Amino acid sequence: MNNNEIFRLITSALNLKDTGIAKAFASAEMNVTTVEIATWLNEETDSAANQLTDEQLARFLNGLINTQRGKRDGEQPKPETQLNTNMILQKLRIALNLKAEDMLNTFEFVGVEFNKHELGAFFRKPSNKHYRACPDEVLRDFLLAVHAQRDSL
Repeated sequence: MNNNEIFRLITSALNLKDTGIAKAFASAEMNVTTVEIATWLNEETDSAANQLTDEQLARFLNGLINTQRGKRDGEQPKPETQLNTNMILQKLRIALNLKAEDMLNTFEFVGVEFNKHELGAFFRKPSNKHYRACPDEVLRDFLLAVHAQRDSL
């Protein structure tokens, strides 16, 4: 998955409109225009020139954490210059304030089952022997599950 696709899935799952998206970016000290947001959300403009960079996506996710949970005291986290699906899943977990059990229940909502150890492996440091790279499908399933849960409420 490319960053724009991930961005579209997140904004759709959380039902974020342009103002909410701009607010998340602003919370991470990045101002974006509605034209930029529309370009990132439009599948037809998914050329390499119109891709969100890893740093821009990290800023959005950091801003999402700030808007969902409030800014933490002190210096704000620096946006990563390189993201992977494990980091994105972790940032979403923080933004949505989900514990392991909550995430397992969310995955079950779309018929995906993990145990705590399998899920926990995605949140370990890469140097840990139990670390497991998060496949794109797992991130996609999680975002689809969040979307389905939101729609069922």
